[in-house]
Amino acid sequence: MKTHYNWDETPDLNITPLVDIMLVLLAILMVTAPVIVYQEEIALPQGSKSAKMQEDSKIEIRMDLKRNIYLKDDILTFDSFPDAFIMFANAYDKNTQVYIRADKNLKYDDVIYVLKIAKQTGFTRVSLVTDG
Repeated sequence: MKTHYNWDETPDLNITPLVDIMLVLLAILMVTAPVIVYQEEIALPQGSKSAKMQEDSKIEIRMDLKRNIYLKDDILTFDSFPDAFIMFANAYDKNTQVYIRADKNLKYDDVIYVLKIAKQTGFTRVSLVTDG
């Protein structure tokens, strides 16, 4: 039995598996690239002035589920917060960053009330801090 081959036919190339593999590798690269952190030891030259830049001051207001408000080392009640915060704010520049951290189970109105008091006191950089 003699087999006859036709050498004039061109074979079909199936590139679908190659494309699938390349897409998987691309997806892996896209997921891992932002996580990679490069840290190099760099010896910086000595500057002419050795004064350090002053770190921005900040005010952190925390409110727990019982509506107790923590301002630095002070614990304030919800009702006494506006007057106490106005007295506290006099020692700070109005461009100081104010961070408000509140329990997620609080009513929306309570958190917005604290935000409103901070804004009415004159602070322009007031932020709500979230987890994530």
